[in-house]
Amino acid sequence: MREWRARRRLSQLELALRAGTTQRHLSFIESGRSVPGRAMVVRLAESLDLPFRERNGLLLAAGYAPAYRETPFDDPRLDPVRTALEGILEGHLPCPAVLADRHFDLVSANAAFHALIAGVAPDLLVPPVSVPRLMLHPRGLAGRIVNLDEWAWHVIDALAGEAIRNPDDRLDALTEELTALVPDRPAGPGPGYLGAAVPLRIRPGVEGRSAGELRLLTTLTRFGTADDVTVAELKLEAFLPADEATAAYLREVRLPETL
Repeated sequence: MREWRARRRLSQLELALRAGTTQRHLSFIESGRSVPGRAMVVRLAESLDLPFRERNGLLLAAGYAPAYRETPFDDPRLDPVRTALEGILEGHLPCPAVLADRHFDLVSANAAFHALIAGVAPDLLVPPVSVPRLMLHPRGLAGRIVNLDEWAWHVIDALAGEAIRNPDDRLDALTEELTALVPDRPAGPGPGYLGAAVPLRIRPGVEGRSAGELRLLTTLTRFGTADDVTVAELKLEAFLPADEATAAYLREVRLPETL
């Protein structure tokens, strides 16, 4: 509890007020002098805005059963979720879109994303496939990314932010690995900066309409009403054309059926 409060930069008084308790009671909980009830643990976890996985961990540490189930993604109970997500991926065509788990490992992707990563080293496609590693590894897409210095740090900062929200050794290791592979962080926005977002500027890897450089913006979507750990940790990243030349290329390029 104390560690999470420090991560959120909250004083005992601030957290106590959020959770509807007293600073004295919270101090006793953190020092082990008081055993909180299940409802209090849940309120504290919600007040700290903890991910579902960490809320379960807090409950277990206090001697209670987890509050949130964790269902394998291929479980039949998640059929409606998988159907909805596959529909979103397909509906985003001809633009790339990818679904990743809490470690940013590939869960699913549409044909346009497969086209985007065409030509990467086969060993990078051995499951679990790390999407950030695909993007930034020298044998991945790094050699085709025109603004690698900007884009790499956009990806690395996203990983670091996720590690703060949901601490994990694999995320820390991946962040360290990729940081050693990419150029130094640029001093300021490059010439392709669009005023509010850093576009991915990448040379296409699929034969088709001539295009010297694709310019793509990205959006990241999460489930806002999930009550399952697996579903809550899913991230859908969609790529959008930043100019008409990129949009035209995506409309005309021949897409692969599979990886």
